[in-house]
Amino acid sequence: MKKNMSNTDRIIRAILAAVFAYLYFGGIVGGTWGIILLSLAGVFLLTALFSFCPLYWLFKLSTYKE
Repeated sequence: MKKNMSNTDRIIRAILAAVFAYLYFGGIVGGTWGIILLSLAGVFLLTALFSFCPLYWLFKLSTYKE
C-alpha cells in the first residue's frame, strides 16, 4: 500500500476516532448510532495508522507530499 495521507490528515482522523470512542464508551451515544460511531472510529484509527485511505485510492486522491 502506497501512502496517500498527510500527517495533518492522520492527526485529524486519530482525534475524531478518540472523540467517537469517548462518545460511545462514555454513554453519551448508544444504540445503533453508537455502533456506527464506534465502527467509524475503528476505520479512522486504522487508516491513520497505515497512512492509507481506500476512498482516496478509489478516487485517485492524495494529501501525502513526498
